[in-house]
Amino acid sequence: MRTDTEIGIALSGGGARGIAHIGVLKALEEFDMVPDKIAGTSMGAIVGVMYAAGFNADEIASVLKTEKIYKWFKVEWFHAGLLSLAGVKEILFKYIGYNEFERLKKPYWVCVSNLNSGKGEIVNKGTGLLDWVIASASVPVLFTPVPINGSSYVDGGLFHNLPAEALVSDCNTIVGSNVMPVNREENVESVKQVGDRVFNLAIAQNTWHSRTYCDFYIESRAIRKFPTWDYSKVDELIDVGYDSACKVIKKFMIPELQG
Repeated sequence: MRTDTEIGIALSGGGARGIAHIGVLKALEEFDMVPDKIAGTSMGAIVGVMYAAGFNADEIASVLKTEKIYKWFKVEWFHAGLLSLAGVKEILFKYIGYNEFERLKKPYWVCVSNLNSGKGEIVNKGTGLLDWVIASASVPVLFTPVPINGSSYVDGGLFHNLPAEALVSDCNTIVGSNVMPVNREENVESVKQVGDRVFNLAIAQNTWHSRTYCDFYIESRAIRKFPTWDYSKVDELIDVGYDSACKVIKKFMIPELQG
């Protein structure tokens, strides 16, 4: 149900860069724009489910700093991928304590990609909450697909990297936080560089469409200097997200504060 006061936030995928979403949420809290509903993809799904469970920005940051990175990823020599996100599920359950959408304190949508049907799906009810979250964060090839209800699921960014569409009918104001800006790359030569570039460009196409639904769109060029898989820069990434969000909020809500 939609009311004139409801704010929704869409949190994009982007690997470690998704930690910047915490800074965005912190800025929204300070400007009294606390999101009522959350939609997330990949790392945005991980941050988003904790926010929907009732943790504020500072508390989510504390969890990321407390839990060591080696607990997040487990090496499993499967034919479909090298790493498993079982460790992420364990950590999320440790703090959230349940596995059903309906027990969350705020409505929450998570985006996944169904490898069998070849379609993107947006899920927001039922059991298996944490399975849907880790499926959303399972980058193809790098992570093993997550089996749910007879289908194999991977990263939701293939179809909905910035899931603003999920919030359109439920929110009066939509905030989009994108941590995967498209920029010019001078060095695209190795197989890995080409693969990464193609994957990012493909995701960028659906992000451009999704941003049209956002009343506040937050994206920082400064985030490009942070490697996608370096989870050690928690404070720096949070600062980037916070600064970017403050600039956007001030520009559209408090123009007299602009220099």
